Amino acid sequence: MPRKALKPCKHPGCPRLTEGAYCDEHKPLHPERPSAAKRGYGSKWQRVSKAYLRKHPLCVKCLAQGKFVTATVVDHIVPHRGDHYLMWSDTNWQALCKSCHDKKTGTEDSRPEYSY
Repeated sequence: MPRKALKPCKHPGCPRLTEGAYCDEHKPLHPERPSAAKRGYGSKWQRVSKAYLRKHPLCVKCLAQGKFVTATVVDHIVPHRGDHYLMWSDTNWQALCKSCHDKKTGTEDSRPEYSY
């Protein structure tokens, strides 16, 4: 059976070829992300978020700018980071379009996380 073609390691500046995303040296630096279900976004979340979007069909960020854009994502206002209360409290949810959600999430993910 033929093997998969080797491709460059995804770690910046690494010239090694590998079958996976990262070479053996850089694999420990880039742990695999758990599945959506393991992060709390399984069938229950799908059901609840669809119901929320039916009640809140417009993107709140676009609406604040006077634009009427259909919301497609239920966003956690405060990232839950595994906190059960923040995950399931609808007071921590807002309806966003994909564009606004991607901007918000990209900004949040670029900030360092401090714990004291």
